[in-house]
Amino acid sequence: MTLQKFIRAAQQGPVAFTETMKMIELYFDYVPAGFYNGIGDQLFFNEACTNEGSCKLFAFARFNDLDEQATLNCFGDYYAVDVLQNPEGKDHQNIRTFIQCGWKGIIFDSLPLTLKTP
Repeated sequence: MTLQKFIRAAQQGPVAFTETMKMIELYFDYVPAGFYNGIGDQLFFNEACTNEGSCKLFAFARFNDLDEQATLNCFGDYYAVDVLQNPEGKDHQNIRTFIQCGWKGIIFDSLPLTLKTP
């Protein structure tokens, strides 16, 4: 699947998280980075080398200028099943916080992804 087709799919509905990670691995180089998620009382910091799936996914979505819904769709079943079907759950804190705060709450301490050169 091309990057453009993947992005279109994410804009239409949930895509498998594993497919998101494959796209990132195929098109980007990754360097671990810490990132903040949330605003005010919800703000928390993800240390570099922790929650790397979320780090990669948020960086990928930001690089490709995805809106909040398309970004959430890239989490696949973690979003569509684990979070949406269990709204009072305490798991997947990065997803749950992003739902509340959106892009306003995501700040990286360094750039985690760079586009691979052919």
